[in-house]
Amino acid sequence: MFYKSGSLMFVSLMFMLGGKPSWCQTSKMLSAQADRVMALGEWEERWREDQTGWHRPHVNKMLESNIEKVLDGRKGVKFFFPLCGKALDMKWLADMGHSVVGVEIAEKAIKQFFEESNMTYSEETVSALPGAKVYKSSERNISLYQCDLYNFSSAIEGQFGGIWDRGSLVAINPRDRQKYAALITSLMDKDCRYLLDTLLYNPEVYKGPPFFVPDEQVQSLFEKSCDIELLQSLDALTDREKARGMDFFTEKVHLITLKTN
Repeated sequence: MFYKSGSLMFVSLMFMLGGKPSWCQTSKMLSAQADRVMALGEWEERWREDQTGWHRPHVNKMLESNIEKVLDGRKGVKFFFPLCGKALDMKWLADMGHSVVGVEIAEKAIKQFFEESNMTYSEETVSALPGAKVYKSSERNISLYQCDLYNFSSAIEGQFGGIWDRGSLVAINPRDRQKYAALITSLMDKDCRYLLDTLLYNPEVYKGPPFFVPDEQVQSLFEKSCDIELLQSLDALTDREKARGMDFFTEKVHLITLKTN
């Protein structure tokens, strides 16, 4: 496969081989998607039209394989799911005795989550969030807020002991990542364990979303206030990515915790 930029091809090869490109080289890759913007209405439209290829009809394997490190021996952890969609991971954690709070812009996704999980639910307005609604399960401790993620804050539900970010940082507009990181860290309780899923691929061949988020950017977003540990990295290339022109697609999971000093 031929690329417009020889430097991007070189950096892509380094990622494929497990090498570490320089920050300057990585910045060139980030610039390929820097101006990409998805409006909230576009996400809602994708849900309405069932264009939700990111949804998985099973519990996420990366979460399953790393859940003990997230729990760290704790019971009854309060989990936050940014841009939760209708992820089955929420019910899986609630069935284990944990509580779940999610934020999602698409009402259809929230209602489908409860209906497909065979849960009854209530629907309420949120006085602290004009225009927002919260949907609460009658059977499990699950509350899903339909609102703009950036309007959510710790004033609504307090802070969290766990965060599972499977398709949020990679979905938000790249220009909003600093604002996003500030929001997430503000929602972290002192013992919070934040599991972050990121994706590596050549951003010149696919405009996203999901977006390219290299390790170097994870560091720049969180290293001032958090410790970051890479837990897992795997080759996630499937026919879906190949059809988008990708020749490598790497999924990584990081464990992020607040610094103690």
